Amino acid sequence: MPYIESQQESGNPVKIYYEDYGKGKPIVLIHGWPVSHEMWEYQLNELLLYNFRCIAYDRRGFGKSDRPYNGYDYTTMADDLRSLLDKLDLQDVTLVGFSMGGGEVVRYCSRYNCERIAKVILVSSIAPYLTRSDSNPDGIDKEVFTGMEIKLRNDRPAFLEDFGKQFFGAGLLSRPVSNDILNWMKMLALSSSPRAVIDCLHAFSSTDLRSEMKSITVPALVIHGDDDKTVPIKVSGQQAASMIPK
Repeated sequence: MPYIESQQESGNPVKIYYEDYGKGKPIVLIHGWPVSHEMWEYQLNELLLYNFRCIAYDRRGFGKSDRPYNGYDYTTMADDLRSLLDKLDLQDVTLVGFSMGGGEVVRYCSRYNCERIAKVILVSSIAPYLTRSDSNPDGIDKEVFTGMEIKLRNDRPAFLEDFGKQFFGAGLLSRPVSNDILNWMKMLALSSSPRAVIDCLHAFSSTDLRSEMKSITVPALVIHGDDDKTVPIKVSGQQAASMIPK
């Protein structure tokens, strides 16, 4: 299976699993929490019809990548992304971050001046900052994330089943996807490291990226649903669009 090694300044190398399909201009897809690169199945199938090279990888702790005990902060995960881009020698990349993956996009551009990146796409991204504070009044109360962690520690499968329904907007009157899709996404989530899931919850809920948004100096597209219950558009997509120069 294809892996790259991400060598950090401290600690052992971490193997990052990726899949690489097609030829043409590269698109790198960063998955959301708490699943893996496999969530991109339908997008990959479509994008390959338009002569793109598509690379999707598993964040450390998720999917087939290594599961170290530490390293689930955005700086370390942006360094993993840098290792992938360097070792595959990718240029003029369209970098796509979904949900939690938007944090890696922003931190990478902040840390590496958008090196190797031609365009950025944030899809339902957590950037710039989710938690409510005096300077972020439209954010989500910290207690919501604390409650999520408690549920994950007490009954992870039950939490993931409920989270999946909320994620897709599934309810008694709304069935936008099949039970099979819900079960598939739950299984992707259950395959992730429990520690990585909780540490990444801390990362995407508490990391303040507002000062880093201006580092995205390449053309950017922000895609966000106006009724997103997981990552509300007002605190994320709308703010991101106003803070990114291009």
